[in-house]
Amino acid sequence: KGVGVLFISSEMEEVLGMSDRILIFCDGRITGELSREEANQENILKLATRYEEKV
Repeated sequence: KGVGVLFISSEMEEVLGMSDRILIFCDGRITGELSREEANQENILKLATRYEEKV
């Protein structure tokens, strides 16, 4: 219905259980956006810590 709610939490289970879309911040900046389908602990932590895989 076009309604949005700003929900801030550091509890992973809570975030994953209540969100359709998740914006991740690190050092005061948005580092990523994940849909419910993309959101899992690994993806969230990579964005929250600015983790980059070494290739």
